[in-house]
Amino acid sequence: MFTAAALVSCPPLLIPELAGTAAQETADLRAASVEAAGLLAASAGTWTIVGVGPVSASFGPDTVGSFAGFGVDVRVGLGVGDGDVVPDVDQDVPLPVLVGGWLRATAPGDVVAEALVVAADTAPEECTDIGARLRKQLDGEESAQGVLVVADGATTLTPKAPGAFDERAPQTQRELDRALDTGDLDHLRRLDPATCSDLGIEGRAAWQVLAGLFGRTPGRVTTTYRGAPFGVAYHVGLWLP
Repeated sequence: MFTAAALVSCPPLLIPELAGTAAQETADLRAASVEAAGLLAASAGTWTIVGVGPVSASFGPDTVGSFAGFGVDVRVGLGVGDGDVVPDVDQDVPLPVLVGGWLRATAPGDVVAEALVVAADTAPEECTDIGARLRKQLDGEESAQGVLVVADGATTLTPKAPGAFDERAPQTQRELDRALDTGDLDHLRRLDPATCSDLGIEGRAAWQVLAGLFGRTPGRVTTTYRGAPFGVAYHVGLWLP
């Protein structure tokens, strides 16, 4: 049975070993993300991580990846591993799954996860269909099932942002923030792929899967972090059905 969805973001600097001198700038985001993972773990010991990547893919609980491509070989897995076994590292695990795996490891208990990566160019209607099918699947399970949505907002909010500044970004991001704060599924469904691509809103497809997952207005929505420390919008919250 589906019990809750936690929303987090996926900057590599969320990981302390990668943050270096920027660790303090991401401290609040890191604390909120770890707290969200803990709340999700209290609700369900089995997770589905939903993120966005270049191509659609799925990853099972035996997956082990590494942040080596981001500068430090911090290894994360989706399942509870055997300390006596040296796992094979999949070098193709995308960033949202790596971050999801890192947060899984911070959560109390023996959380086991699998991951669903949706291609960045997936049409909105297909994204919501994926979410609806996932909800049906999770509701059919006897055990409690949680979803961790890993997605970033606009990367074009300031001149020093990774995508530079786009004058459309602040208003578009404010509207997205409101939708994530209130559980406005209609707004999430209407997110335009072309506009989101222009503004670097890489989480568009994942949030539209979220809209399909809930179908109707969530029973409760809580936002615990919203900010843009590097000119990139990050959001952390918990949605209950």
